[in-house]
Amino acid sequence: MDLLNKHYLSGEAIAEYVRRISVREHPLLRRLREETASHPRAIMQIAPEQGQFFQMLVALTGAKNALEIGVFTGYSSLSVAFALPTDGHLTACDISEEYTSIARRYWAEAGVAEKIDLRIAPAAETLGRLLEEGRAGSYDFAFIDADKTGYDRYYELCLQLVRPGGLIVLDNMLYHGQVPGDGEHGPDTAALRLLNEKIGKDDRVVASLLPIADGVMLAVKKQY
Repeated sequence: MDLLNKHYLSGEAIAEYVRRISVREHPLLRRLREETASHPRAIMQIAPEQGQFFQMLVALTGAKNALEIGVFTGYSSLSVAFALPTDGHLTACDISEEYTSIARRYWAEAGVAEKIDLRIAPAAETLGRLLEEGRAGSYDFAFIDADKTGYDRYYELCLQLVRPGGLIVLDNMLYHGQVPGDGEHGPDTAALRLLNEKIGKDDRVVASLLPIADGVMLAVKKQY
């Protein structure tokens, strides 16, 4: 048996089974997901199994300070905020007041708004300011889900902002199945393909690319 050829774990039927059996979605998260489903850019929202997976990662890392690049309507930030301790903190970066107004509404209803510092500005500028504020090495967990051609820059800045042993999570790293192919599908695909190869060889981290949803890369900053 070819142990590398285990592609039977794919397809919508498997995804639906996983959600039905293992996902315990908070009622507010479900309501936010359903509201976002009618949004013209609903595809930008993470899947519920991803939200739960991120909550597990926050718990496993003992994260207290988290960073998010790309908020949209707030499903991922709400998921993370629920998992943070009562004195936890999330710095959330986005450029859209319109999209994040939905997020703010749900954060307030969930009682986690005080945990979240939303900064509306280009993410690279916000991350640079955090470094200027002396926040290098102060974050335990970072999630990147924004403009794909900016991922490499965000990754480099997050490597400075997370502590040794901290975790960086990058979404859409298989990008609709286009990244593994040989063809060119535009600048987003090209940028993600190069970044996957870079992280896979990056001696600063221990990394793993997982075929969850649209592809999730995990990169743990080495402690030495």
